[in-house]
Amino acid sequence: MAFQPPMQQPPPFHGPPAEPPGPPPRRVAVLGLRARQWMLVAVALGCVYALVGGIALVSAYTSLTRSPTNAELQSAARAEVARRWRAWPAERIFPEHIAYEVRRGRTEYAVRAGIAPEGDCNAAVDPPVAAVLTRSGCRTVLRATYVDQIQGVAVTVGIAVFPDVNTAERVLHQTPTDQDGTPVKNSVRAVPFPGTAAAKFTDPVRQDATADRGGPYLVLTSSGETDGRPAAAVAERRPNFPFAVAPQIGRQIAHTLGAQAMPDCSRSEWKC
Repeated sequence: MAFQPPMQQPPPFHGPPAEPPGPPPRRVAVLGLRARQWMLVAVALGCVYALVGGIALVSAYTSLTRSPTNAELQSAARAEVARRWRAWPAERIFPEHIAYEVRRGRTEYAVRAGIAPEGDCNAAVDPPVAAVLTRSGCRTVLRATYVDQIQGVAVTVGIAVFPDVNTAERVLHQTPTDQDGTPVKNSVRAVPFPGTAAAKFTDPVRQDATADRGGPYLVLTSSGETDGRPAAAVAERRPNFPFAVAPQIGRQIAHTLGAQAMPDCSRSEWKC
């Protein structure tokens, strides 16, 4: 009898074999998704920045093209007046001829003898006046001398420049005066001009003085006779008539300097 190997028992049944695991998630797909997300964020931020920039441009354009407000026009007008002492040529500040009225109602013309260099607030006026000017912030004093039509009276006009209208107004009321309330005759220093009718008009010749204001400018005048006669040689104070030309000259210069003009924002001298 042939040898037969023992019959082997089949292995126990554990159910169908498990399917092999699928491939691991690809990292590339994850990175692609994140890139798309960041792109969307970048696009959103770009839109926001574009919107903000557009609003800013529209606001700037509107601000540049709109008409100035009344407050802005007033501010520009005041600033233009305050710049006139250095923006205007000297011949515009001190015109060659200035009209004035004499006692009989007849108009005559004072003629400018000359314009002095810009002066220091201490040197261009006498000490009592200089003390008031300097402590109030006087910047400079501009001076010119005129003679009346018959060349008998010389008038030196001094323009003291201050930071603002209120200061100039306060200084006007603080200017030293004589007992009768008129400004002291030793106010703005006389400026003679050789070769003119005002050649002999020096400080000792001054007999009368006035003070006025236009905008931030205090306008002082000193007047005397062109023959060079010192005020000390006059027995008594002369009536105001011979020197009536002085306050009229000062008033006209003060008015021209201080009058506000309607701003023209298209012109370079205006800053609207």
